[in-house]
Amino acid sequence: MSLMVSGLYAGLTGLLFLVLAYRVVRLRRKFKIGLGSADNAALELAIRVHGNLLENAPMALLLLMLAEANGLSQPYLHALGSLWLVARLLHVIGLNLGRGGYHFGRFWGVLLTWTVILTLVVINLVISMATLA
Repeated sequence: MSLMVSGLYAGLTGLLFLVLAYRVVRLRRKFKIGLGSADNAALELAIRVHGNLLENAPMALLLLMLAEANGLSQPYLHALGSLWLVARLLHVIGLNLGRGGYHFGRFWGVLLTWTVILTLVVINLVISMATLA
């Protein structure tokens, strides 16, 4: 079983993870804050941006990998993987520009993230139910 497509999107998500983690580390060093945020708004925001990716990525990537392992065709996998990355980038941009408040990027980033996850949930349930029948 090859997971080449989902592996691509997991790898790209990993790069985004590292960029966001580096941003947190850079702010920790700049403000000399070793743990928590010490009520520093910039650091708190960077921590939440990074944390939000970590909260959503495991489920999205697991579902994408299972869909691929269960035979979902590559065009659908690429469409969902691409939409996942666009959603996460929109969320990062929106959360940063909106400074934690409303921003269209944050709104659409969350909506598209949930849409990808829900779509993958349905796909995996349909594949599993068809296999069990």
